Amino acid sequence: MLVKKRALVMGAGLAITAVLLSGCSGAGAGAGAAGQDVTLTLATVNNPQMKDMESLKGTFEKENPGIKVNFVQMEEGDLRAAVTADVASGAGQYDVVTVGAYEVPQWGAQGWLTDLTPALTSDAAYDVGDILPPVKTALSVDGKQYAVPFYGESSILMYNKEMFAAAGLTMSNNPTWQEVAAAAKTLNTPDHAGICLRGKPGWGDLFAPLTTVVQTFGGAWYDNNWNAQVNSPAFTEGVNFYVDLLKSAGEKDPVSNSFTECLNQLSAGKVAMWYDASVAASILEDPTTSKVAGKMGYVHAPVYKTKESGWLWSWNLAVPATSKHADAAVKFAKWATSKEYQQLVGTTLGWTRVPPGARTSTYSIPEYKTAAAAFAPITLEVMNAVNPVQPGLNPQPWVGIQYVTIPEFQDVGNQVAQLVADAIAGRTTVEEALAKGQVIAQAAGDKQKK
Repeated sequence: MLVKKRALVMGAGLAITAVLLSGCSGAGAGAGAAGQDVTLTLATVNNPQMKDMESLKGTFEKENPGIKVNFVQMEEGDLRAAVTADVASGAGQYDVVTVGAYEVPQWGAQGWLTDLTPALTSDAAYDVGDILPPVKTALSVDGKQYAVPFYGESSILMYNKEMFAAAGLTMSNNPTWQEVAAAAKTLNTPDHAGICLRGKPGWGDLFAPLTTVVQTFGGAWYDNNWNAQVNSPAFTEGVNFYVDLLKSAGEKDPVSNSFTECLNQLSAGKVAMWYDASVAASILEDPTTSKVAGKMGYVHAPVYKTKESGWLWSWNLAVPATSKHADAAVKFAKWATSKEYQQLVGTTLGWTRVPPGARTSTYSIPEYKTAAAAFAPITLEVMNAVNPVQPGLNPQPWVGIQYVTIPEFQDVGNQVAQLVADAIAGRTTVEEALAKGQVIAQAAGDKQKK
């Protein structure tokens, strides 16, 4: 289930409808407003962490008599479509929604989400300052926070320590891409590939890791004036490096591989390294499903010209501006993202199931530190190090690392990813692919200038 979740998380984008709200419904009162009970409807992606939340909702309901929570779980694509249609039309079907870091700044700026800032800052017990700074930044627009993180992640390099030792190689905590490429070529044998990297077309598949490579090579999708940079020298250099690495030391048939496929190959001992989402570490360390549990090392995302190059993603709870029970909805969103909830998960379901990457204090919980010792420290270290405001060398007019927070990016990213996948497969050159991609990206950039 975690594998499916991650593939969906990074594989699906959001085509926000062009409908702009001329006005949103007013926020309703919570339980007890007129002596009536409240039933909240929560729309969420159907991954394990959210199912854990549903299994524990009885604790919230017991602590808040008069409020019931009804979960509506969907596949990610269905969730995005349903929630977008609901908030854009003002129907108010959902009181709490699960949204990604890609949506929040767009929806907040549109006026589609409730500003949570007053409710968070006025509650000392919630401790909004405990939220990891990069995550909080990604969920805020003009100083207003429109969602609270349920869990978050970055990207890291994962490597098989036994294979490295057998080849007489070592790995630094902050490797360069050139060092990684050299090691991958040394470790590439008929028995196992030197490295696994996503090659499957899709903005959230291929371009999730590839965008971070482009950024550390000095490239970007757009400059600060929304001029597309897809065929710029730096962008081209980064893509060529990625494609060449796959050809010289990557897994077989990379255009068929995304998160799930690389995870399966690494956990089976068929590749030596993998650059991808930090959430994978908890799966790799599960001895019931992974042959490499206890054999793995984890370090920062490789770099070239930047100090860091990891991405940033979070699943978050937000309250649509159309909610008819906003007070109760905010209360639940705070409960499910609180320190108390993390303790509840740990003591009830197990400490490895505590939602990661949202709160700094999570990494000080003794039981969690023990259960997640192999990967928790590096996850926290990397998430605190990334910069979603300027992940590359130059300023950018949006907040985000492995995506551009404009409605058109899903389509732009998907089309350019297909072109680059053709280059990986040898059907075209990188230069030819990016020349076509430049035209596609510029059309979307021009819309931001109007």
